[in-house]
Amino acid sequence: MDRSRILKEVVIASTKKRSAAVTGAGSGLGRDIALGLAAKDYRVFGTAMSPEEIADLRQASGGAVTLSRCDITDEAAVEGWAREVRAKTEGGLNLLISNAGILTPGPLEVLPLSAIRREFEVNVFGAIAVVNALLPALREARGRIVQVSTWTASLPLPFNGPSGASKAALDAFAAVYRAELKSFGIDVVLAVAGNMKTGGPGKTAAALRRIGEGMTAEQRELYGKTFDTFAVTLNKMQDSGLDSVSAARRVIELAEQVPAPSRGAVGADAEDILRFVHEKSDAEQDAMRLQMVGLE
Repeated sequence: MDRSRILKEVVIASTKKRSAAVTGAGSGLGRDIALGLAAKDYRVFGTAMSPEEIADLRQASGGAVTLSRCDITDEAAVEGWAREVRAKTEGGLNLLISNAGILTPGPLEVLPLSAIRREFEVNVFGAIAVVNALLPALREARGRIVQVSTWTASLPLPFNGPSGASKAALDAFAAVYRAELKSFGIDVVLAVAGNMKTGGPGKTAAALRRIGEGMTAEQRELYGKTFDTFAVTLNKMQDSGLDSVSAARRVIELAEQVPAPSRGAVGADAEDILRFVHEKSDAEQDAMRLQMVGLE
């Protein structure tokens, strides 16, 4: 290859916009991550669940963010979205921020197995489907994957079992991906989120009410009082959390940090919990999880 052609390719590579994909970009933290990346001149592609979310973000970003309606539990839909992203980025993708997720609170004895399965379908299997579909493009660009996790994966709370368990499973998969993809130059980073003021608190409050109202008289006798205490405490924790713009800024910071960290806390509370779990015994952790949700 002659020198002029090499120089031309270097110039093209240096002027080519970085590209990023964000799941769950239609609202909450994902929306602010997408807007934050667009502000840093990334070409941003994302998934959303409704036409209204797509139209809202198109307007808010001035057309800089391209959202597609995609249920990440639908493998065919995920593959279709991934093909679209690869086509629009000339086959390469610099960054995937896997953010989509749901929360299913409630006593494990009360929750239908179908609801717990649904949480795993979204939080675990959907996330894996997205990563695998975009790996060819990430490999091409030697890109980075940022998996948005939560501190409850390390310190699971009562009445929040499906969320903690599904995120813990995802953390394990992230560690495996990190090892399997290292030789391809792909970094995998866990962004461990603390409590946040996003669209989440309103959705959480609604879910808590729905579970409480759906209990039988016997279930209310067993769990009603403690579940109500948990619901009040959880809502207060989320209301006092980090605002979503600041949280998004921290996630983007982790996405661009060099060298890539294996994990990073998003919020002081998440940092404190990770340190606590590392330093304290099982008995101390058991006491803390009860205390945190007002059950002791």
